[in-house]
Parts: sequence; structure tokens; C-alpha cells
Amino acid sequence: MKVLVVGGGGREHALAWKLCQSAHVSEVFVAPGNAGTAAEPKTKNVEIGAEDISALLDFAKRQNVDLTLVGPEGPLVGGIVDQFKDEHLPIFGPVAATARLEGSKSFAKQFMQKHRIPTADYAVFTDFAEAHDYIVSRPVPMVVKADGLAAGKGVIIALDHAHALDSARQMLSGERFGDAGKSIVVEEFIQGEEASFICMADGEHVLSMATSQDHKKRDVGDVGPNTGGMGAYSPAPIVSEALHQRILEKVIYPTVRGFAEQGTPYIGFLYAGLMIDAQENPHVLEFNCRFGDPEAQPILMRMQSDLAELCLAALAGQLDQHVIQWDTRTALGVVLAAGGYPLDTCEKGAAIQGLSQSRETPAQKVFHAGTCERDGRVLTNGGRVLCATALGDTVLQAQQRAYRLAQQISWPQMFYRTDIGHRAVSDNR
Repeated sequence: MKVLVVGGGGREHALAWKLCQSAHVSEVFVAPGNAGTAAEPKTKNVEIGAEDISALLDFAKRQNVDLTLVGPEGPLVGGIVDQFKDEHLPIFGPVAATARLEGSKSFAKQFMQKHRIPTADYAVFTDFAEAHDYIVSRPVPMVVKADGLAAGKGVIIALDHAHALDSARQMLSGERFGDAGKSIVVEEFIQGEEASFICMADGEHVLSMATSQDHKKRDVGDVGPNTGGMGAYSPAPIVSEALHQRILEKVIYPTVRGFAEQGTPYIGFLYAGLMIDAQENPHVLEFNCRFGDPEAQPILMRMQSDLAELCLAALAGQLDQHVIQWDTRTALGVVLAAGGYPLDTCEKGAAIQGLSQSRETPAQKVFHAGTCERDGRVLTNGGRVLCATALGDTVLQAQQRAYRLAQQISWPQMFYRTDIGHRAVSDNR
């Protein structure tokens, strides 16, 4: 079978890499892909942008693509699944009506409130004067969010009222995040530990992926500006068997049932970004309608089942007939980023050194994200450039192996956090 992966980041490299391992898959197209996907067996990059839905549709029809997976949120919110389904082309992902769960934080909040899914108290504003009065009346810290898509960077944790007001003003004026911030959500700050819970849904049934923990802050010690993610590991020790079941019952099942009740069944990857409080109660910070990045890299490195087979089962409404097999080891990924990320425009075109020395084995791999190839050289082409990922018998061993891999790679102004997995390592969990 032929598979099309839409997107060009680290998540899409991991998806393409895993799909290539299927005995059922003869060819994987990645649009637009990166230097890493170009080097995978069975894989070919296609020069079509991830949000050029009409061109992607034409390509899938011409190539008789048997399955399409969508990596980033933009095309999902833009209705790529709706258009592919209209042409009877198999595609794994939510339609636009359900992708609003990620596309609009105010919609997500209203949905959670309606279906009694635990989340922080909130209010939605389009007018700064109204936002001002609300913000000064609430305790700090508090969270200010752009309502629309902001590449994982539209969340500000304000430690004082001045910071919250300044963030709200910049968002509502369009100065920060453009149209994505023309409406904002202001919500209470919940103390606890974050975890990522990702599953596959077929409209009725749910199949859980391995748990993981992302590191959203740019700098060591979980400080600095929010990013799309500076690293992740799987499994997340904080998610015990009891908590896993609680998340399914309080968050995942109500979400899938809620969309089924309103006539728009949820089919695709469903990602709940959670805060786990001191009593081990989950609270939803955000929903994503696609696989996480960089969670995809360690999770898919541990996955031993056939991803293409599972996607087809989901499209047939048969996820209840499947289980996923996992490597029992821990996988940990460290994002290597370009100087200036995430606040400034990152310089592109720097030659990456050391990739040929970072030998791939079944226990370690460098996934590409913001890279391109020119004249036989791999160059930087974005903010998050690579993800050095490794397996280990413990979190500490996986961490050590991933950092040894990262240390072999360099380019001017490259940086990475040196404490990915610190919570699990320090807690000896």
C-alpha cells in the first residue's frame, strides 16, 4: 500500500519511519518532508506544502494513495480530512468540526464544560477593557492563552497582574500571534506535574498510546518562554495504572462520546495535555487533534505494532479488536534547536556537523525536523532542527544515551536543554 504523510517536522519523520517498518507498506510519500525523511527507505519527499490541501488532494488521487496521515494541526483545522473524505480517499484524522477542539481554545473550554471534563476555571475575551477588569480581580499566577493556533507558543503563564495585562493587550491588539490572539482565554493556574496522554479513536473505541511527558519551557529547570517542546520521554512514571484509567474515564471517553452525540464522530489521534494535581486528579490544559511533537519520537520508538494496520482499523471502526505492543524500555528525545528559538527568527542554512558520526542503531536515532538537503549537505531550516532519541533500561540510561548522541552533532548557535527527563530521574521513578 502507498501512504502519504502530511507535514515536514520531527513528528512526520517519526511517523514515516514507523510506517516504513510495515510489511504492508510499499511506499511512503512525505509532503513536504525534510532531509531525514528523504533518507528513509521506501520514502520519497513531495514538494507540496502541508497546508496546500488542493495540491495534496490531487497528488493523492494521481498516486492512488491508500492511506493519508496528517501530522500538523493547520491542515486538520483547515478541513483536509473533509475534502479527502468527499473524494473517498482514506485519511486518518478528525474532520474540521472536531479539529476545532485544538483550533479554538474557547471552543475546547465550552466543550469541556458541557461534558464535565475537568479543566481550569476560565473566561473568554475579545475586548481588552473587559479582560483588564477580570484579570485584576483574579489571583496570580494565571494563564493567558491565544484562542487560535500559535504553534504551541500561544500560552503565557503570568506570575503577576502586570505581566498578564501586558500579554492580554499584545494578543488582543494582534501585536502577538496575529489573528490567533484576537480572542483570548484567561484561566486559573493549576499546580502539579504535566503529562501527555495520546490515543487513537475510531469514533467509538479508543486505543491508548504509551504515556509521555513533554518539556515545554525553553530553558533548564522548566523556565523561560514556552516552545513547541524541547524534549520528551516515554513512559511517564507519574501516570500509574489507576491514573491511566481515571484519565480515560474522566477525559478521553467523555470527549469521544461528546463528539459522537453531536453527530461528528472523533476519528484520529487525540492528545490531552494534562496537569496532574497532588491528589492525582487530571485537569486538561489543552487538547490537540494530532500526535504530539516531540512526544511522537520517543513513543513511536517504543511502539512494536504496525501503525498502518492500526490506522486502517480505526477507519473501519475496529480499534476494539486491537492492542498495541510496546518495548518495555524507556525512550527519551532531546530537541536540538537553532539560536533565537522560539522568540526570534532563526537563521537558516547552517551546515549540520556530526550526523554521519551519530550512527543509528535499534536503540538510538536522530529524527529530523527543521532540516533540508542542498548539494549533499544537511542544513538547518527551522527552529527545532533535530531530536536525538534513545532507548534505555531506565530513564537515566535513556537520558545518558540521548545526550551522548546529541553531543556528536553541532552547528553555530545550536542549543538544547540538558535536563530532559529530570523529574523522573530525580524522583528515581
